[in-house]
Amino acid sequence: MTGIFIVDICIAATAVAGGLAVFWKLFKLMKRLGDFFDDWHGEPERDGVPERPGVMRRLATIEEKQVTIEAELHPNHGSSLRDAVDKAVFTVQRLEERFDAHLKNETF
Repeated sequence: MTGIFIVDICIAATAVAGGLAVFWKLFKLMKRLGDFFDDWHGEPERDGVPERPGVMRRLATIEEKQVTIEAELHPNHGSSLRDAVDKAVFTVQRLEERFDAHLKNETF
């Protein structure tokens, strides 16, 4: 140390404060990492708190829904959304052709 009592006290206080600041930052980092891993793995149901599924189970659910949605985008002889859109387009085209033919035959 320096031999000057007040300077030695200030140096020690600064070192302690710096150590506490580093400890606090590490503590916050560890808490954030813990929160991340809790979210990744999910949490079981507790009293008054519903279960939170982990990332892998949530991704599996999303993939299942995606398969269902993708099935609606391909024609399957009448029951898919794609078939309904194609039918609507065909009907509109047919009505448009009939309307155009009607206008050509109309005399004013």
